Amino acid sequence: MNELTTIRPSTPKDWETDQEVRWCPGCGDYAILKAMQRTMPEIGGTPENTVFVSGIGCSSRFPYYMETYGFHTIHGRAPAVATGVKLANPELDVWIITGDGDALSIGGNHTMHLLRRNLNCQMLLFNNEIYGLTKGQYSPTSREGTRSPSTPFGSVDHPAKPCAFALGSGGRFVARGIDIHKNLPSVLKAAHAHQGAAFVEIFQNCIVYNDEVFEPFTAKPNAVANQMWVEHGKPLLFAGGTKGLALDIERLALKVVDVVDGDVSGVLVHDVTNRTIAHLLVEMPFGPFPMALGVLYDDPAPTFESAVVAQNKAVSEGKTPDLQKLVATGQTWMVDKQPHSM
Repeated sequence: MNELTTIRPSTPKDWETDQEVRWCPGCGDYAILKAMQRTMPEIGGTPENTVFVSGIGCSSRFPYYMETYGFHTIHGRAPAVATGVKLANPELDVWIITGDGDALSIGGNHTMHLLRRNLNCQMLLFNNEIYGLTKGQYSPTSREGTRSPSTPFGSVDHPAKPCAFALGSGGRFVARGIDIHKNLPSVLKAAHAHQGAAFVEIFQNCIVYNDEVFEPFTAKPNAVANQMWVEHGKPLLFAGGTKGLALDIERLALKVVDVVDGDVSGVLVHDVTNRTIAHLLVEMPFGPFPMALGVLYDDPAPTFESAVVAQNKAVSEGKTPDLQKLVATGQTWMVDKQPHSM
């Protein structure tokens, strides 16, 4: 009689490779890697059904360090490769690892199309506001005034906002996290649970070329006052619950209000399915407002690969595959004119 082999749950160790991790000592990428290796067992992931795809940059060495399938592709093209992987085998769990330059400059076009198509995958953008791998040039997310080898007198560019870009591209899941924060695994789990393209911006400290750029809200003394971790169905509070966000009806904009004696009656309640609230949160200027973190928007829609599979199945229904007939069909064909409804 044959005995069934019991499949034991994986552990974080199962997701580690024997590759030497080659990031600078103190780089935020280490913390993100550990968070991912802790998250995979908790979401029930299996290495043989998981693929990490990256472009070019410091973050893009990630696939070497996950005991899964992986592709270290070319600059900005990870979304294109990930799309091919997912269409070839929709059952695979596909994660895209990218940086602010890779995803928003060289690969900006590919990022936009991945999000609007709504491929069922997770895209993690490590935002350090600099090109770290090529010695610290300013990137699309570098703030005005950033001094770098390519902007010695300070950048005059207006920086891109990754989450605003994702929403504007039609993204259905947008979230933010911090490399070393304890909440990062919960953000990764929420991204994985979403059916469709899940976009996560992770503030990642580059200790060599842009150290402490996020300190105003990531440093321990500043965290309580300047981080706002949002939760669906709960008031938008920060500063230990002493302040909240309310809607200024006249200006149709957010405003900060004091919360007195725990009265949150005037404070907005977060609704992850409300796209307007998400837009307001990602556009808040930091300083007058806190940094909104966590799941900002989550409203699933049919995925790209499911539509492709359904269409292919429908058009091939009742037909017998015949490659020779296809080759002999000729070099031109007619497409039926599409009727347009009023």
